[in-house]
Amino acid sequence: MDKIPKIDRQREHQANERTFLAWVRTSISLIGFGFAIARFGLFVHQLNIALAQQEPLPNPYFDSEELGISLVIFGIVTLVIAAWRYNQAFWQIEQGDYQPNRLPVWVMTAAVIIFGVLSIPLLLVRNQPASTPPRTPIQPQSSNFLQPNKPGWFD
Repeated sequence: MDKIPKIDRQREHQANERTFLAWVRTSISLIGFGFAIARFGLFVHQLNIALAQQEPLPNPYFDSEELGISLVIFGIVTLVIAAWRYNQAFWQIEQGDYQPNRLPVWVMTAAVIIFGVLSIPLLLVRNQPASTPPRTPIQPQSSNFLQPNKPGWFD
C-alpha cells in the first residue's frame, strides 16, 4: 500500500476526483440537453399546431422526444460509468498499480457522435402537416378584449 510516497498518492487521488467531477458535469449536461431537446420538440409541435392550425405528421423514424429521452438515459449511464471508473482508479492508486483505461473515453466519443448524427435530421427535416381540415381559432367572448381604443377596455 505504501509503494508510492504519500504526497504523490494524494495528488493522484485529487486528479482522480477532478476526473470524476468532469464526468459528472458531462452527465449533467447530457441529461440537461436531453430534457431541453424533448421539451423543445413538444414546444415546436404545439407552436406548429397553433400557427398552421393543423396537426403535423409524426416522423416515422425518430423525433426529438425520443432523442431527448435517449440523451437523459445516456447521461444516467454515464454517471454510473463515472462512479465505477472512479472507484476502480481509487483502488488502483491505493495499491500502487494504476492501469489507465481508454475504453470509456472511446465509448463516450462514439455515443456523442451517434447522438449528434441522429440530431441532424431533426434539424433539417420539417414535419409536413396532416391532411386534416384547419381548425378555427377560439374567439374571445367580448369584442373589446385587448383593444385599448374601444370603450370597456380596463374599466
